[in-house]
Amino acid sequence: MTVRILAAGDHFVQNRLLADALRREVPGDVDISELTLPWPTVPFGRVGEVDEASDVEEELIEALEGVEICVTQMAPLTRRVLSACPDLKLFCVSRGGPVNANLEAATKAGVAVTFAPGRNAVATAEHTLAMLLAATRRIPQTHADLAGGVWRGDYYMYDKVGPELEGSTVGLVGYGAIGRRVARMLEGFGAEVLVFDPFVDIPGQVGLDELLTRSRFLSLHARATPETTRMIGAAQIALMPAGSVLVNCARGSLLDYDALCAALDSGHLFGAALDVFPEEPIPAGSRLLTTPNLVMTPHLAGASKETAIKAAGIVAADVGRYVRGEPLAHCANPTGGEEHFSRGEKPAHVPRV
Repeated sequence: MTVRILAAGDHFVQNRLLADALRREVPGDVDISELTLPWPTVPFGRVGEVDEASDVEEELIEALEGVEICVTQMAPLTRRVLSACPDLKLFCVSRGGPVNANLEAATKAGVAVTFAPGRNAVATAEHTLAMLLAATRRIPQTHADLAGGVWRGDYYMYDKVGPELEGSTVGLVGYGAIGRRVARMLEGFGAEVLVFDPFVDIPGQVGLDELLTRSRFLSLHARATPETTRMIGAAQIALMPAGSVLVNCARGSLLDYDALCAALDSGHLFGAALDVFPEEPIPAGSRLLTTPNLVMTPHLAGASKETAIKAAGIVAADVGRYVRGEPLAHCANPTGGEEHFSRGEKPAHVPRV
């Protein structure tokens, strides 16, 4: 029996990557159709009741007619899509979390949703280190000065130079796949690493206040949850030693950006580096655009060729498991004692997640 799959890729996790990975994992009679989404040339946003998705409900519904499996990064799995696509049984999101999928509605509809944890862990860890060094060594600012014909010899003055990583204490808030890699890299620099993450059990972990008080560098790696919203604000930044550096390559919701800008304006922080923001793209007139000693990149930390290839491979592997009737490795909505949905083995009733 032919397996009908829609590859709804974009300009990062491309359809050719998805199709190649699917053909490796699902040999035999497979029909792969394609829909190319506009991200990242068109920013993602809220679509229906889901976040961080491409606004393509109409196109997706049309492309999913008669399709059993969809593999995508940015397609919106909304109530509207689910009600219009009764043949859909598996929706694979090639991201670290399926934020563009309505899990409750998918579960009610008997649709399994998978995701791709760890796909960008290496890229984001490397970018974090690059941002930390760029902020500490003023690399973007001095490059811009030189390109404009200005030689900033004054940056060699003692009061204007930054600290070294070797011998410094670096605090990591969050110790998942990315945080662990950052820790290993920092240890290679000779830094002392402190960790705060209430969701992992590791020896030597410290409380948040102690971590902030002792850390010359702070890097955020926590997930975005109601509990972590603005977990680093004015009071927390004030606990950091004067002349510290703060990096956020995780989620914009973790940080109070007004408090960050105030700490940079006052000189309490030596520098900061940001890859994520409370509103993306950054709106014109934002205080972030005029705050000194701030390095910014446009949510690119996870962007590498390897990330796209890994993402395609992870979701394709779960498609293969589904077709073979095996447990899904990364199902976001296992329910009712079921550890997987598999082809031809749908439970008659799927409880709400």
